[in-house]
Amino acid sequence: MPKSPNTVLASNRKARHDYEILDVYEAGIVLVGSEVKSLRAGAVQLVDAYARVLDGEVWLDGVHISPYQFAVGVGAHDPDRPRKLLMHRDEIERLGDRIARERLSLVPLALKLIDGRVKVELALARGRKKGDKRQAIAEKDVQREMQRALGRQRKGMD
Repeated sequence: MPKSPNTVLASNRKARHDYEILDVYEAGIVLVGSEVKSLRAGAVQLVDAYARVLDGEVWLDGVHISPYQFAVGVGAHDPDRPRKLLMHRDEIERLGDRIARERLSLVPLALKLIDGRVKVELALARGRKKGDKRQAIAEKDVQREMQRALGRQRKGMD
């Protein structure tokens, strides 16, 4: 099945629940050929993934890209290896400073295929505590109910 030029290959839905998203960045990712083929097949997990800044470089850890079924021996890859992310140097420095100063986390939200290249959507996020999560769920429920009421009102059902 051919995919559109801008396709979401995998998303980390749990991240929006566990973290308060402050900023979103897009970064390239260094992959080998069999990893790209596995990504296109949807064989990836982002659940426990995180990114970190080390020595002026950004690394993505905890992403599991299953080995491509037809790549054997030399063409195969390590499914859990750290992967380098590609960003501008000044952007990396600003991220590193902000992470250290405000005690924030870099969390991958999604892997996307944009014009034939795999990109990572990274979020600068602050962890939520249990009470914060409950409050966020309650706010979403209120917003959803308001939207339903407005929709019914527009349709003339109320």
